Amino acid sequence: MIPYRLKRHRRRKHGGDSHMALVPFIDMLTILVVFLLVHTSDVDLIPNTKSIVIPQSISDIKPRETVVVMVTKNELVVNGQTVATITDIARSSNPTVDSLEKVLRSQADRVLGSSTPGAPAEREVTIMGDKALPYNVLKKIMATCTQASFTKVSLAVLEKERV
Repeated sequence: MIPYRLKRHRRRKHGGDSHMALVPFIDMLTILVVFLLVHTSDVDLIPNTKSIVIPQSISDIKPRETVVVMVTKNELVVNGQTVATITDIARSSNPTVDSLEKVLRSQADRVLGSSTPGAPAEREVTIMGDKALPYNVLKKIMATCTQASFTKVSLAVLEKERV
């Protein structure tokens, strides 16, 4: 049994009800949110899939946001939509891929091109292809991109670690 005076002393010393100091907690959450907002803009702009093995490069330049054409081992994908299969592209005698050109022309209206008045718009496209992609297929895809008024064609690569 605890005497009444001791209970009263403990209540005065520790406060009647235990509570957390919320102000420092809110300050820490605010700092955490600001930190996460600042550092989320430092992510890569190119989506990565497990079905593509991207070649490596020693380039330091980060990619800009563009239309991404992903070429897996079996299919050609633009913005998550399958456009054609690699076997059909390889078998075709046409130097361009008609279905890809149709999709890219529809994307061209949404993509802002950096142009000066009087000059044609310079739209950019990034081809994210598998390392083992046949050259004739890559050549047809690149020709289709330029024919669809995407004048800047980039190939996606992973930055090679410097030793």
